[in-house]
Amino acid sequence: MTRNLRAIAVPLIAVGVFLLFWEWLVWYHGWPRFKMAAPSDLGPAFVRHWDLFLKMGWQTLWRTVAGLLLAVLFGVFLGMVMGFSRTMRDALYPLLVGFNAIPKATVVPIVALMFVGQHDFNTVLLAFMISFFPIAVSVSIGLSTLEPEYRDILRSLGASQATIFWKIALPKTLPEFFGALKVAVTLAFIGTNLMEIVSPHGRGLGALFDSGRTNSDFPLMFAVLIALAFLGIVLYYIVVALEKIFAGWAERSPG
Repeated sequence: MTRNLRAIAVPLIAVGVFLLFWEWLVWYHGWPRFKMAAPSDLGPAFVRHWDLFLKMGWQTLWRTVAGLLLAVLFGVFLGMVMGFSRTMRDALYPLLVGFNAIPKATVVPIVALMFVGQHDFNTVLLAFMISFFPIAVSVSIGLSTLEPEYRDILRSLGASQATIFWKIALPKTLPEFFGALKVAVTLAFIGTNLMEIVSPHGRGLGALFDSGRTNSDFPLMFAVLIALAFLGIVLYYIVVALEKIFAGWAERSPG
């Protein structure tokens, strides 16, 4: 089996095994549909609400991507500030850690009340708030651990601070950045769906999940979870593809 074929086949086989185990678990325990939906129940739910899945799935996706892009911009900027300045790193780290320790579910009603009726803005804001932290920390660590010998050599050759950043600091930081971005993708989806579920004006897959919960429609609820997982996997592998393009040199094949 070639490497590319294995990279596709192995995840698909793993998903298939997981779905079969899920189906068997529901059958073995004899759980009724109103208690636990089986994978075989999800197809009819997708067919029955396919228009809502398309509409609300797009709403969830674009808000998540928008929040993630803001998190990348702000996280990289903040990471650079902390990476190049020990004083700023010592000053900002406690604030960032404290902010990240706050459960974001408690922030949702505060944001919803501060910006009443601005659901799109609220959802993007929460996706941003929950996902920028790992990006900022990874960039900061990557820059702060840059070997001083490299800087000294380049400075002795007349290189400017900008040249040092583009030639040495940025490439060294890319592996850590993409590693954090993979984490941030899933966190952004969590932020988006928290706002969609809790907000009284919620839209998107989170609101569709809440509708299924209100009506005790377990197949719909689990179908929403599968749709969210699918979108998360798609974004994750987009990040993986970008990583191969911009930081493929850092990849190490297992022995």
